[in-house]
Amino acid sequence: MFFWITIGALALGCSAILGLAMVRGRIGEEHPAAYDLRVYEDQLKEVERDLARGVITPEDAERTRTEVSRRVLAADAQLRAGDETDGQPRTTGLVLAAGAVLLLMGGALALYRVVGVPGYQDVPRAARIAASEEARQDRLTQAEVESRLPPVQLSPDVPEDYLQLMQRLRDTVAERPDDLRGLMLLARNEAALGNLPAAHMAQARVIELKGDAASADDYAELVDLMVSAAGGYVSVEAEQAVRAALRRNPEEPRARYYLGLYMMQIDRPDTAFRLWDGLLRESRADAPWVPIIRDQMEELAYRAGQHRYELPPLDESTAPGPSQDDIEAAGDMSAEERAQMIRGMVQGLSERLASEGGPPEEWARLINAYGVLGETDQARAIWANAQEVFAETPDALEVIRNAARTAGVAE
Repeated sequence: MFFWITIGALALGCSAILGLAMVRGRIGEEHPAAYDLRVYEDQLKEVERDLARGVITPEDAERTRTEVSRRVLAADAQLRAGDETDGQPRTTGLVLAAGAVLLLMGGALALYRVVGVPGYQDVPRAARIAASEEARQDRLTQAEVESRLPPVQLSPDVPEDYLQLMQRLRDTVAERPDDLRGLMLLARNEAALGNLPAAHMAQARVIELKGDAASADDYAELVDLMVSAAGGYVSVEAEQAVRAALRRNPEEPRARYYLGLYMMQIDRPDTAFRLWDGLLRESRADAPWVPIIRDQMEELAYRAGQHRYELPPLDESTAPGPSQDDIEAAGDMSAEERAQMIRGMVQGLSERLASEGGPPEEWARLINAYGVLGETDQARAIWANAQEVFAETPDALEVIRNAARTAGVAE
């Protein structure tokens, strides 16, 4: 009721201002005809001055005096007969004023019925937090979410030899369930194959074997796989893994992203906004979560009460290539298997560094990757190129030199 009283008072006030102007029919304290008379008097004086200077002929002066005098008489008659409406009929003003009231109040009501929510009650902050807590308590488990999704369908374009290799890996891990390296490879390759439920189960086993040594990155990888397998839903177990990652490293970016997503799903846009805004300002432009956040950030800011929010500019730094863990995880495989696993990552990184450049850490990773693949000529060529690119930055060059030594292409 208070809402309707408020908008009714506002509409009535605006209508009253417009209606008063229409009824009065003029602006200011002076009648318009009085202003016209002063103008005409000045024109008559100007005619006499022009005639005295010989600018106009007596005939032109007479015609001008006649016309101006006619206008003076009309203005004087209007001034004498005028009232508070300044010549505008009072009935007309009242009709226009009533029309303005009906248009403003009726139009506002009609518009609200279309774009508003009539009858919707206000939700105080305490009630919103209580509803969010209830939503948190009702979160589905990972198994419940996955049971509601269609069965996993692997791509028909996967080569048969790769599928055979994967089956051998699964059999090996089944025979040696405590083989940490095998489980790490299984998690990565199941994810690459699109078998996300199997991938996150393997990653969970990796964390279980590592125990207290499990890192924030291990938990973030688990969350990534679980949320992807659940179609974007942050399940009970995924939330627990997010918080485990953040306990180990509060700055872990994937965990921060997924915690923000979780907060959105339990209707806490205020907390989600703070998480994502900080992450967005610290992330490079091609971080995988950046385009997702930027697409939703303005709406999220509005829901969080940040109505003047502006998206921060993009950091155009490039994203890292394959990590050292990725490369080391392939160390026990044959040369052919290693090549099959990381060839795509290495090739993409090499092409990007050649065309766009990148930080020294990426050059070092590329050299390490070629070293793992046994392609020392390529590693040596990258090292030679890096010496030219970073010739004036000794600290950066030292980072790359360490990688080149590991790959056996530098002294």
